[in-house]
Amino acid sequence: MTAAIGRRKRRKLKSEINVVPYIDVMLVLLIIFMVTAPLLTLSFDVDLPNSRAKALESKQDPVVVSVRLDGQLALTLPEAKEPVAMPAAELEARLGALSAQDKNLRVIVAADRAVAYDKVIAAMDVIKRANVEKVGLATDAH
Repeated sequence: MTAAIGRRKRRKLKSEINVVPYIDVMLVLLIIFMVTAPLLTLSFDVDLPNSRAKALESKQDPVVVSVRLDGQLALTLPEAKEPVAMPAAELEARLGALSAQDKNLRVIVAADRAVAYDKVIAAMDVIKRANVEKVGLATDAH
């Protein structure tokens, strides 16, 4: 009879997971992502002209020089993926350093369709002064 009393006093183990801390962590992460997501879009939109030409195949991603409506230039490196606005002299110096490292450096000029032609040519002139031989123009595939 003493063995039966000892068995009754034993508690059963709970096999439930307390999910309240996980919910708290998820809510905090949700708030963090909701606050930081709008701050991550630092780029600007470029309305590219349409073209029926096929895209060129290449193993390496090109460097992109963007021309804004006001003529401001921005450089996007393949590893950065975010454009960095800079004056023409600094852009020429950076592209010159990249061209010295890689003779096969490809640079794509992306300009809004409303940008004046002379501003695009000025950007291409800066690229050519940096000794970059392979320069192309970005378009939207139609």
